[in-house]
Amino acid sequence: MHKLFVFALIGALAPWAAVADLPVRKVAVTDWKAVFGRVEARDTVPARSRIGGTLEEILIEEGDLVERGQQIGLIHDPKLDLQMQAVEAQIEALQSQLENAKAELARGEGLLERGVTTQQRLDQLRTQVEVLVNQIEAQEAQKRVIEEQAAEGAVLAPISGRVVSVPVTEGSVLMPGEPVANVAGGGFFLRLAVPERHARFLKEGVQIRMGKTGEGQPGRIAKVYPQIENGRVIADVEVEGLSSEFINARVLVSLPVAKSEAIVVPASAVTTRMGLDFVTVKGADGEPVDRAVVVGERHEIEGVEMIEILSGLTVQDVMVTGHE
Repeated sequence: MHKLFVFALIGALAPWAAVADLPVRKVAVTDWKAVFGRVEARDTVPARSRIGGTLEEILIEEGDLVERGQQIGLIHDPKLDLQMQAVEAQIEALQSQLENAKAELARGEGLLERGVTTQQRLDQLRTQVEVLVNQIEAQEAQKRVIEEQAAEGAVLAPISGRVVSVPVTEGSVLMPGEPVANVAGGGFFLRLAVPERHARFLKEGVQIRMGKTGEGQPGRIAKVYPQIENGRVIADVEVEGLSSEFINARVLVSLPVAKSEAIVVPASAVTTRMGLDFVTVKGADGEPVDRAVVVGERHEIEGVEMIEILSGLTVQDVMVTGHE
């Protein structure tokens, strides 16, 4: 019956339609509640220092967009420089000892050929050379460890997203694991807190409207949390193309919270004169007369813009469309 009534309205509004009588009927309309949602990121991850030291450089600031793995800061530990110098000096000393040991081994091989020395002495020289080679390799490995520790001074973005806060400044002394910046990413959504009396109307997949009058990109309820906090139901809304420029920004949305019956007429059937709204209806003598009405919210039903009539019309009235 609802669709038949709307189709009848569409036909009455056609440009070629003649004057037509249309009984006033009540139809089911959706009641919308305007609430504020908060823009939140799915993931907010701190970019932490991996070594202790002094924060020498910050390459980002609040609001910047970063990619995962991008360097956003640099921490320097002077102790690593000292350790590197000590290891390099130790390697140089071992290399000098290795050159001498190789020279002693070469002389020992010559003396063994002439029968001046023993095989046991030559084996000792070879062992000494091998020990020095192994010690140099161990120091080279230690050097690589220190180089890797110094490289970990580069603070990297943990995820792709927007920098929401930088709680430290250049020159700060940090311990390993302290946050340098917080990055929000993984997509953005609206979080709603709706009075619990409307809980039964919040279902996953329900469409919502952006703004009080429904302008902007529509959204969809993606998650309804079972735990009620401070008398409110928490729900997450997905909105395609939601701006991430301001995190925790409040956005006005409209939620469907109930169904009710109301008298609605096509928007084109309402005329305004001298600040009053009128709808043409059939009078007692059968002639069209203008009836003053009080209009309410606008609704879109089956693609037709309709206006709710709060007072001035009853279901016994017959609306005249196409009347000049």
